[in-house]
Amino acid sequence: MTILPFDDRDGSIWFDGALVPWRDAKIHVLTHGLHYASSVFEGERAYNGRVFKLTEHSERLVNSARILGFDIPYSVAEIDAATRATLAESGLSDAYVRPVAWRGSEVMGVSAQASRIHLAIAVWAWPSYFSAEAKMKGIRLTWAPWRRPSPDSAPTQSKAAGLYMIGTLSKHQAEAAGYQDALMLDHQGFLAEATGANLFLVIDGALHTPTPDGFLDGITRRTIMDLARARGLTVVERRIPPEELARAQEVFLVGTAAEVAPVSEIGEHRFTPGPVCAAMIADYDALVRRG
Repeated sequence: MTILPFDDRDGSIWFDGALVPWRDAKIHVLTHGLHYASSVFEGERAYNGRVFKLTEHSERLVNSARILGFDIPYSVAEIDAATRATLAESGLSDAYVRPVAWRGSEVMGVSAQASRIHLAIAVWAWPSYFSAEAKMKGIRLTWAPWRRPSPDSAPTQSKAAGLYMIGTLSKHQAEAAGYQDALMLDHQGFLAEATGANLFLVIDGALHTPTPDGFLDGITRRTIMDLARARGLTVVERRIPPEELARAQEVFLVGTAAEVAPVSEIGEHRFTPGPVCAAMIADYDALVRRG
């Protein structure tokens, strides 16, 4: 299969206030965000020409930047408008949307408070994070070799680029071993999340999900909790020891990229995608595609 590189595509990217040709959206090699991970981003999806929960994503982007100590030079409303303009320019109805903000190349060093803050927004066609075949069977996870950091050791409530390094390492190792993803523990050894998606367990008809104090409280995560409650399901947010996987009848991952992805395997544990997974897939799909 031919993979189209992301630096050589047709189309436009919104870059610091204007739409520019895709191939011209470039930064300098000495950009602070590249060397010191002073970068934040969002992952969003558009369905039927509308970005799902756009303003929530733009608000989180702005807040993530402030957690990292910088202000994006555009308001939430301006980011929303720029996102809509980029989506419209792409001509896509269903698409993935990636806003990213970072410190520029004016200062090279750990301290770079005088650096200019940049913002770019790109839109492209991207199918489900996991293949349709993998989702129908339930995806296979192994255990990640890295743990999510404690909230006093990293800015865990920001969607910061640097926090994804251990996710990349874990997912690469999982894929090399024949799995689709890896399940990460938190700093205390409780269940946390996959490398880029939140975790839910179905135990005796109730939905259980880890407390997100050392990882991101996802927008899709909160959406699924609301949908489950609307169906009358009990939703329990708590610290979950790994051994409780043996009690779960169903397990699934959720995220903007992953959407709702049933899990069939985590290490030695096996699961069968069931009625709760099916209901959440159907409810989420109906919600995001609602006009």
